[in-house]
Amino acid sequence: MLNLSNQNVDDAIWDKELGRSQKELLDPKGGRRIGRVMTVVGIVFLIILFLPWRQTIEGTGSLTTLSPQDRPQTVQNAIAGRIEQWNVREGQLVQKGDTLLIISEIKDEYFDPNLPLRLREQLTAKRGATSAYAAKIRATDQQLTALRTTLNVQLSAARNRVTQARNTVSIDSADLVAVNNSFQIAQARLARYEAGYKNGLFSLTDIETRRLKLQEDLAKVTAQRNKLLNSRQSLANATIELANLRAKYEQDIAKTLSDRSSAVSSLAGSEGEVASLRNKISNVDVRRGLYVVRAPQAGFVVRTLKAGIGETIKEGESIATLQPDAPVLAAELYVRAMDVPLIQRGRTVRLQFDGWPAVQFSGWPSVAVGTFGGTVTVIDVVSTTSGKYRLLVRPKLDSKNKDGAWPAQLRLGSGVYGWVILDSVPVWYEIWRQLNGFPPSLQAAPDDAPVKDKADKKQA
Repeated sequence: MLNLSNQNVDDAIWDKELGRSQKELLDPKGGRRIGRVMTVVGIVFLIILFLPWRQTIEGTGSLTTLSPQDRPQTVQNAIAGRIEQWNVREGQLVQKGDTLLIISEIKDEYFDPNLPLRLREQLTAKRGATSAYAAKIRATDQQLTALRTTLNVQLSAARNRVTQARNTVSIDSADLVAVNNSFQIAQARLARYEAGYKNGLFSLTDIETRRLKLQEDLAKVTAQRNKLLNSRQSLANATIELANLRAKYEQDIAKTLSDRSSAVSSLAGSEGEVASLRNKISNVDVRRGLYVVRAPQAGFVVRTLKAGIGETIKEGESIATLQPDAPVLAAELYVRAMDVPLIQRGRTVRLQFDGWPAVQFSGWPSVAVGTFGGTVTVIDVVSTTSGKYRLLVRPKLDSKNKDGAWPAQLRLGSGVYGWVILDSVPVWYEIWRQLNGFPPSLQAAPDDAPVKDKADKKQA
């Protein structure tokens, strides 16, 4: 040392300070020991980096049911009415068909306690009217048959008279030709007799006889012409009578057909009223059965939405909320859109339910404690308003499932946290992926087939 100070340090004090400094310095053996520990830790870390790591996709959601009929439903009344009696209380277990509520009628058209009897009396009267209209139709059919038969007979007789008149005209025409020929012959003979009288061949008596004969023939011609005119007039009258007869009976038939059409129309209207009354009777019977509101299925009455006695409820109004008994539960998980293409139906899922303490090792699901197994059953094809996709997970119940069934105490709406198990990758790759923000990876492109089905295909 350089003795620059005028004061000398005592050797004892110096030895004491030197000993304390040596005690505070690290032991070289301890440094070597720490080096060996760090080396072992580094080697272990390197080994860990190459261990397999199961990639997972996390999702949150709640418990729901796979079947819509197992979800909470509101019980509604089919008709409007007034509450008369409640037969259940909130939280009570009811069976299918149990009476929940009794209501009374509030519409004045259904107040009559004997309304079905009155409607049946109206139905009987309408059926009687229907029978009367049917009888009238049968009577008009018989009348039409009689009219057509009489018309055929009368037409046949009129046609015969027309034929007779036509034949008479033909005969009278022939007779007129004959008398005309006789008259012309008489005229020729008279001319010859007059010429012979002038020559002295015939007497005056012969000429007068021939003149008388000519007058008789002329009278016959005139009479035959009149007879022919009368025959022709008779033919015209017979023809007119035939047309008049056809028109008269056709008018009667048309009137009868009109009466029949009116009866058919009345019968159709009466049958429609009968059907309407029958429908109304059925509706009244059904409506009276709706005064008792029954449970549509077995379940618990969660909440009554109407209270008190005498309160009026509208048609189709909700009166209570019913939770079906023993629903088939499913976990409803929501995952990010970037993770959906990596998930397939049949993928294994580890679930943590609210109220059940659990420890989940994301990379090593086999050492998880307090979680339950499941499989992806449904993957929605559209996203929610928040941009996430919904998965429905059912319990994984098979011989390889060591977790058993889900807890019986689970209730709809409870929160759930899930991890969809993907393929194995080295730990170093998972660290690198997480640092770079990359999504999980798969060994092959996923498709719509369940994982179990694809494994069966590979084995085949």
